[in-house]
Amino acid sequence: QVQVVESGGGSVQAGGSLKLSCAASGNTFSIHAIAWYRQAPGKEREPVATMTAGGRANYSDSANGRFTISRFITENAGRTVYLQMNSLKAEDTALYYCNADFYVDSYSRRTTWGQGTQVTVSS
Repeated sequence: QVQVVESGGGSVQAGGSLKLSCAASGNTFSIHAIAWYRQAPGKEREPVATMTAGGRANYSDSANGRFTISRFITENAGRTVYLQMNSLKAEDTALYYCNADFYVDSYSRRTTWGQGTQVTVSS
């Protein structure tokens, strides 16, 4: 099994930056991909950025060019993925979640979610 914990959220003015962390623990070598999602009040949860174990990154249109997701970094007996967010806008305000997609055997995968970290951008 895999567990993930997010950190690094906070309040920032528009144009500022924040760096979120997703720390994965457990059987981290089974992880296929780690993704960041966000959910604003009254809206559905939406994907922001994804990094695969092979180093492939994908971004949403809103994140492309402003956010950067790191490769898997081995630290603290687990794996961490960072999301560097620059040029933040008020519309980036949301609860940001980390999601890990991992193999439970050779044929099947599961996902697990963290509790979220709040990002608030004031204009």
